[in-house]
Amino acid sequence: MAPGFQRRGPMQPEAAEIFEAQRPRLLRLAYRMLGSNAEAEDMVQEAFLRWHGAEGIDNPAAWLTRTVSRLCLDQMKSARSRRETYPGTWLPEPLIEAEDDALRPDNLTLSLMMALERLSPLERAAFLLHDVFGQPLDEVAATIDRSPAATRQLASRARAHVQVDRPRYEIPRDAGAELARAFFEACKSGDASALGAMLAEGATLHSDGGGKVHAYPNVIRGADNLIRLLLGLQRKFGDQMRFLEATMIDGLPGFVSRLDGNLQTTAIEITDGRITALYVTRNPDKLSRVVPH
Repeated sequence: MAPGFQRRGPMQPEAAEIFEAQRPRLLRLAYRMLGSNAEAEDMVQEAFLRWHGAEGIDNPAAWLTRTVSRLCLDQMKSARSRRETYPGTWLPEPLIEAEDDALRPDNLTLSLMMALERLSPLERAAFLLHDVFGQPLDEVAATIDRSPAATRQLASRARAHVQVDRPRYEIPRDAGAELARAFFEACKSGDASALGAMLAEGATLHSDGGGKVHAYPNVIRGADNLIRLLLGLQRKFGDQMRFLEATMIDGLPGFVSRLDGNLQTTAIEITDGRITALYVTRNPDKLSRVVPH
């Protein structure tokens, strides 16, 4: 139990209700900071234990946000060291969005999550808390233990990095599903002409197998290289390619499929109507929550 906290005794029903009302937002915040649903759940559970042991809290939402944010900052330090030795490309755990999730709580996409990875933990926390979750600057400063002026500078630097990577093209959900299926069919049939029409010249492919299943350790760059790679996969695994469903993956159109018997998700970033990046998650540890319908 953290120093200065006092034991409540058995948790009062109203205290549990307050926490449960905050849980979805806290999970979203922790996921955005860590890129892992499992780690996010651990941080929120730890915050719950601290909430159970604290009293005299005037603003539960602010207290819980601060507690989860500080827990995540500590976790991010160890996560960074782990990712330095991660086998191959690291991608955030795919966040599959429900059909009725028309109003997203934030405006981040998987590609922007990748941009956040290049920020320092403090820059990431300042940007998420202030720009994405709308916390006043003085509250953010107290959370990350920096002055308001330093916090403003951290958020400004982060904002500049993220704006560079912000997609300039949004696609309606139905159109995204059509494109996802068309892209899969072109891959399965080995239609080089169709692939060439869909891919931007500088398109990239990022694949995360976590050392558990086959994936490409380095980012594949350029439409020609991608087409050669995708046609090679078709020749080798064409009869084992299975389209399971089109979906939204962390704000990007995409699909769930099987290749060589392994489940995978593919998120598709689109700029000016053409595919600029593919994010393929194959690490089974990151797909435990993916349940195709």
